[in-house]
Amino acid sequence: MEDENIKQAIPNDSAWNWMQKNIPLFECPQQNFEEIFYYRWWTLRKHIKKTEKGFVFTEFLVQRSYADKYNLIASALGHHIYESRWLHDKKYMDDNLKVWYRGNDGKPLKKLRFYSSWNMDAIYNRYLVNNDKKFVVDLLPDLEGDYAEWEKEKMGANGLYWQYDVRDAMEETISGGRKEKNPRPSINGYMYGNAMALGKIGRLDENNNHWLVYYAKADSIKNALQLKLWNRNHNFFEVRKEQGDTLANVKEEIGFIPWYFNMPDKDYNIAWKSLTDTKIFCAPFGITTADRSHPLFRTHGCCKCEWDGAVWPFATSQTLTAMANLLNNYKQDYVADSNYFLLLNTYVESQYYRGCPYIGEYLDEKTGYWLKGDEERSRYYNHSTFNDLIITGLVGLRPRADDSIVVNPLLPANKWDWFCLDNVLYHGKIITIIWDKTGVKYKKGKGLSVFVNGKRIAVSEKLEKLTGKL
Repeated sequence: MEDENIKQAIPNDSAWNWMQKNIPLFECPQQNFEEIFYYRWWTLRKHIKKTEKGFVFTEFLVQRSYADKYNLIASALGHHIYESRWLHDKKYMDDNLKVWYRGNDGKPLKKLRFYSSWNMDAIYNRYLVNNDKKFVVDLLPDLEGDYAEWEKEKMGANGLYWQYDVRDAMEETISGGRKEKNPRPSINGYMYGNAMALGKIGRLDENNNHWLVYYAKADSIKNALQLKLWNRNHNFFEVRKEQGDTLANVKEEIGFIPWYFNMPDKDYNIAWKSLTDTKIFCAPFGITTADRSHPLFRTHGCCKCEWDGAVWPFATSQTLTAMANLLNNYKQDYVADSNYFLLLNTYVESQYYRGCPYIGEYLDEKTGYWLKGDEERSRYYNHSTFNDLIITGLVGLRPRADDSIVVNPLLPANKWDWFCLDNVLYHGKIITIIWDKTGVKYKKGKGLSVFVNGKRIAVSEKLEKLTGKL
């Protein structure tokens, strides 16, 4: 499919062997879902780089001038952690995190906080998959030190975190600017998620007696976000302009980020009405990063990384993760599993360029054309998740800290007659999830079944939420 002009730790000729050892397997009636599932593992593998300090994950394959040591960029590290938590060999991400947090003579790399991040949340959610308590407890002092620096650098007097849009990895927005210090739903969602994660990791450490402090910090951020970033006229979380202390009065996709962390109270779920509205966010080729009806939609020009409306996989994967949380953890009537499937299906269809699987930086919302598709820097852009959405959203394996296993597929009834997610390493065991409407495809009985190390532990004739014990 390609001219392999850049090789890192695992070149193409070793990809098949690496994938056999490392990845979950997925089968379904839609060939494009299968193809992109395997393509994204194949692509993630390209970004694993070997250094003298261990393995790391790059964002771009080509060298970037603003990157840290080893061509590392912090903006999508949370995505890298969420996606790679399903790899069987945890060494790749273990190494990567140690390099980021200790690779500068025992201290963090210099550009760890160059971009907003939800790393701590991602690290805890990785623990929910691999159950490696020792690793997260060992890393806890580094994470607490990082959190304290964020508080010093970006906490405002109003109890909210501020950020330049470009340092949110979202330059040229309608709501902000490269030099505007605005409180944003994104960074406040991230810091809430990070605080909650530090509380939960702290509870795992028997020598930690201050984990409750982080829950209090999270509550404070949540209260400030709901009080000061909610636009009652729009029913949406929006950027607050530092200059003038007023809301930006534009709906942007970052308004969904608080649900990525199960943050808002139920009264705010009305925001999700905007997601499926074709006049606001729902475009032919994906979820736009800003309101399509706003007069400044896509007015910043093109092809220099504008976040004023075009479709960014970075944001799409955040919104779909948040949507899966909404469907699993809230009672609401604004979106359904049919909406989730439709948007995920559009995400699948968008990941092609000139007839071949492709993942790049961002794309035109009407045509699906990749706006940097012919630039080498854009090819294989490691700036989003996809397979985590298949596993935790569509198939519905919901990672937990206890020994229960919960599977809640967000697949609409009568959409597919069968699927199988297999070879999932979860809490040290191999999980298999099968949906077989008639029982003919897999010959394991009718309905939805969950197997642990080959033993069926839960079954239902319907496509519905299943709970069992590992």
